[in-house]
Amino acid sequence: MAEKVYNVLFLCTGNSARSVIAEAILNRLGQGRFKAYSAGSQPKGQVHPYTIDLLRKLNHDVAGFVPSSSATAIAARPVTTLLDSAPTPTTMRVGAERRATMSGTK
Repeated sequence: MAEKVYNVLFLCTGNSARSVIAEAILNRLGQGRFKAYSAGSQPKGQVHPYTIDLLRKLNHDVAGFVPSSSATAIAARPVTTLLDSAPTPTTMRVGAERRATMSGTK
């Protein structure tokens, strides 16, 4: 029987840097056991150029990274918000079982 694949959504405000980096790292390190996604409550028009440069230097494929709205994000569990100002999963109706918040301000 195949192992369960866990979906993880990294939610942030702009979905142009931290959440995109987290998505790329977990998709690589998760080795097929995790499928990471990222979204933003107020997505920017494009992923930040420094983020793209960093991911390229770390040999990540950057072809599919486009900021997306949390309103259209899949119902992944758990949800990790990367900024204190990002809405809670309940507010975004994601329905997360668990929530972890990472912030440089606390």
